[in-house]
Amino acid sequence: MFSIAHGMGSIIRQLVQSVAGDYLSAAPKSVSPGSEYLSVSELGAQMSTCGGLTSANLVTYLQERIRKLDPKLSSVIELNPEALENARKLDRERACGKVRGPLHGIPVLLKDTIETAGMQTSAGAFGLVGAAAGKNAPLVEHLIKQGAVILGKTNMSELAGFRGGPDGWSSRGGQTRNPHHPDADVGGSSSGSAAAVAAGLAPLAVGAETNGSIIVPAARNGVVGLKPSVGLLDRNGIVPASQRQDSPGPMARSVFDAALMLNAMSGSDPQDPASVGAPQGIDYTELLVPGALKGKRIGYPATFSNNGESSPVVNTVQFTRALEVLREQGAVLVPVNMRLADASRWEELLLADVKEELNAYLAKRSGLPVKSLTELIRFNDQRDGSASDHQPVLRDISASTLTPEQRKVLWDALIEDFRSTVDDPIREHNLDAMVSDFETYSYFGVAAAGYPGIAVPSGTDEDGLPTSAYFFGTRWAEPTLLAVAHGYEQAARITIKPKL
Repeated sequence: MFSIAHGMGSIIRQLVQSVAGDYLSAAPKSVSPGSEYLSVSELGAQMSTCGGLTSANLVTYLQERIRKLDPKLSSVIELNPEALENARKLDRERACGKVRGPLHGIPVLLKDTIETAGMQTSAGAFGLVGAAAGKNAPLVEHLIKQGAVILGKTNMSELAGFRGGPDGWSSRGGQTRNPHHPDADVGGSSSGSAAAVAAGLAPLAVGAETNGSIIVPAARNGVVGLKPSVGLLDRNGIVPASQRQDSPGPMARSVFDAALMLNAMSGSDPQDPASVGAPQGIDYTELLVPGALKGKRIGYPATFSNNGESSPVVNTVQFTRALEVLREQGAVLVPVNMRLADASRWEELLLADVKEELNAYLAKRSGLPVKSLTELIRFNDQRDGSASDHQPVLRDISASTLTPEQRKVLWDALIEDFRSTVDDPIREHNLDAMVSDFETYSYFGVAAAGYPGIAVPSGTDEDGLPTSAYFFGTRWAEPTLLAVAHGYEQAARITIKPKL
């Protein structure tokens, strides 16, 4: 019996290997031009066809595209030396009938704040270049488990903008450029992630946001960027700024791809107080269906009020058209007054958080040139000189004296105020979501509230640069926001590709 079973097992293995070999040998040697702008579903469909696209082909194609185009963009700071072998492994799995999920074999870029085994995690700073992180951040493990290929790391505003300097600039990566125009604002701090997706260097990227770092570059580069509710995703293994506001999030060329990516990234940290009540096991693509906008009550800012005084909101042509598209799809549009929170002490509190959390992070990372904020400032002065102040924000952070106890009282009151500016009109008008022109987005403090938002391309301005509509809502509102944003995207049919 043993010899028969053993013989059958050997035959089955040979058959599987033969089928896998046929599948892989039938794969094309090149990738069709334009494949860099295919959706995740389209890429997956091609990979599922015998003799069609393979992950290895796609990775090779994108690596070559990065080497050719990125010197002018500086959006990718480091390529993963194991990407091609990982892609081949996933191709073999697919050939043997194992598909991990929709992202199986799909290349993904990661912001340089996200720990990745075998690669640098420097936040764009030479002071954090040294020994690679010992392991992947949990969200990276989630992506790999779902079959994603980590293609590389993206450039960013150094230390998430907390060094000081132009958006998209880091000492390690240089100045990230907007692929639509080299002199246009690229946004920060997830600049490289947005620019790389816009330029067709990868179909997907991960960004991270404290205050606008996903939404702003997504809008400026004409891609979709989702900043989830704080605590929805695991934040371990990410260079921190403030746990009160930090969140990773997906960046893609469509809302559906962003939802697929959110599915793959999902998994909260049970030790994170912000994760209490976070929904689990949700398929974020489930509500992305035709007719999703019909009957949805969507508020939009008609006036701002600050200290009891109101002023009208002046909308751009693109946003006015976005409202028309929503109305045409059956949405009920409700003009609302947006009260602005008192943010006078917000920056002071944020910088104090950064001091505590960055110091704690540097102290536990091994093999880096610095172990503290003080050492990092000294390192930068020695490397770049001290004749000019090239790290003004870091010095302000270092000078902070607010204690954790002082901050907690002030933060609790401030966050509650920010949240009420969103919650109150949603409750008052029984809204499903809110939408605004991206150009007025920064007034609302959605990030400071820890609430979700998603930027979706809405057209181009008179200079040919991307514009964006910004959908936002209350905590854990991601399923509805994605559905509304997808409904708008499908009806508006706006495609923005840079000429490069």
